[in-house]
Amino acid sequence: MQDISTHRWRTAAGLVALACLATSALGVFAYFSHTRNQYVVTLASFAPILLMSSLVGVVAAVLGRKWILLAASIAAVAVGTALFGPLYLADARAEDPGDGTTRTLRVMQSNLMLGLADPDEVVRLADTNDIDVLTVQELTRDAEAGLDGSGIAKLFPYRYTRPNGGGGGGAGIFSRYPVSAQQELPEFVLSNLVVDLDVGTPEPVRLYTVHPVPPYPTPASLWASEMELLRRDLAASSDVSNVVVSGDFNSTRSHSRFRDILADGFADAADTSGSGLLPTYPTDKSYPAVVGIDHVLTRGATATSLERVTIPGSDHHGLIAEIDLRT
Repeated sequence: MQDISTHRWRTAAGLVALACLATSALGVFAYFSHTRNQYVVTLASFAPILLMSSLVGVVAAVLGRKWILLAASIAAVAVGTALFGPLYLADARAEDPGDGTTRTLRVMQSNLMLGLADPDEVVRLADTNDIDVLTVQELTRDAEAGLDGSGIAKLFPYRYTRPNGGGGGGAGIFSRYPVSAQQELPEFVLSNLVVDLDVGTPEPVRLYTVHPVPPYPTPASLWASEMELLRRDLAASSDVSNVVVSGDFNSTRSHSRFRDILADGFADAADTSGSGLLPTYPTDKSYPAVVGIDHVLTRGATATSLERVTIPGSDHHGLIAEIDLRT
C-alpha cells in the first residue's frame, strides 16, 4: 500500500511539474509572439507570472523525482531569469549620461480613470515631489476644472490639453516650462499629444503623452496597429537630443510591439533605474496591481530613478521619473 501511495504521490507531483512547464512555455511563446491574436496578446501581459510557475515546477519535479521534468523546469527558470532579471539591474547609462553637463527633469505620469482621480491628491503629489511636467490620460473637462480648482496653475503655468466630455479619450500635459509646437498625433482613437519644452537646454525637450487603445476589449488588431503607428510617430523625433515619452501604453514589457519601440533607441525608466517590473494596473480591485502598462521612456535623456505612487480615485498607479537631460 505504501508503494502505491508513493507512486500516486510522485505521479501527481509529476503532473503538477508538467502543467507548470506547459504554463511557462505558453508565457515564453506569448512573450516572443508578434501576433494580433486577442488571446495571445492578453497572455503576453501576464508572461512574468506564467514564467514564475516554473519555480513551482522545479519543486514538484524534485518531489516527484521526475528528473527530465526537473531539467526542463530549471531551463524555464533560466529563460525567465534571462528575460526579466536584467530589469532589476540599473543600466550603466543611468550612471554615465555622456559627456557634458546634465539638467534634471522630474516627470509624473497619471491615468485619471475617466477623470475620476482625486484632483487635490494629484496636485499635492506633484507639489510635494517637485514635479516639472505632469502627463495625464483620460482627462475630462470636469477633471481639468477640478485640477484648476486645486491650484494646478500655480505649479504648472503652461499646459497643452485635449479634454473630452466623458470617457477615456482626453489627455493633457502640464508644465513648469514654456511649451511650443503643440500637436495632437493623428489617426489614434484616443488623444496622444506632443510638445516641445523650453527647459534652458540648447534645444527644446520633445515630450509626448501617449495612450494607445488597450488590446482588450478593443480588438487586438487595432491595438497592434496603434502601437506600430506610435513607433512610426516617435521615429520622427530621431534628430532630437532629448525625448521623453510618458503615458499609459496599454502594453507591458512582455509585448513585442512595446519592445520594438525600445529597439529604436528608447529606454524604459524602469530598466535604466533598475526598478524592475512595476505593476501599475489595476488598483481598484481587491488584489494588488498585476501588470505594468504605464511607462516613462527616454531617448538621449536618461532616467535615473522611478517611483510608483498611489492616485486615489484612479485605477492606475502613477509614476514619478527623475531624468537627466543631455545638454
